[in-house]
Amino acid sequence: MSPRWEPSPDIRRGRSVVYSLHAHLVFTPRYRGKVFTDEILLRCRDIMIEVCDGFGASLVEFNGEHDHVHLLVHYPPKVALSTLVNSLKGVSARLLRKEYPAHIREYLWGGRFWSPSYFAASCGGAPLSIIKEYIEHQKRPG
Repeated sequence: MSPRWEPSPDIRRGRSVVYSLHAHLVFTPRYRGKVFTDEILLRCRDIMIEVCDGFGASLVEFNGEHDHVHLLVHYPPKVALSTLVNSLKGVSARLLRKEYPAHIREYLWGGRFWSPSYFAASCGGAPLSIIKEYIEHQKRPG
């Protein structure tokens, strides 16, 4: 069999689709509070893995600093990215506030954990210039 047809963990198959969708996500806590410790980051990662599993997605990479987290998520095309983000932020906020109430109260006040905004970028494919060139050089009939 040709090496081009070897299975790749980045390419998944559904009933009528073959896909490789990756998103780089960045979430910040409300007021850019420096709420994360190593222990809280580990728990946040575990929560996000569970949420991704529920959507048929997978958390490829996770890390963060005191005031933000980065995620690399591989998700299926049937999942709207905004829906996945809402669940990731909602479930993690609820559980982290419940499990670390005193620590989180030092940095965040009110009922919110995450900032309402987030960063999302598609990634994992060829650069746009290569894709554009490939499309331009298709053998058009006539």
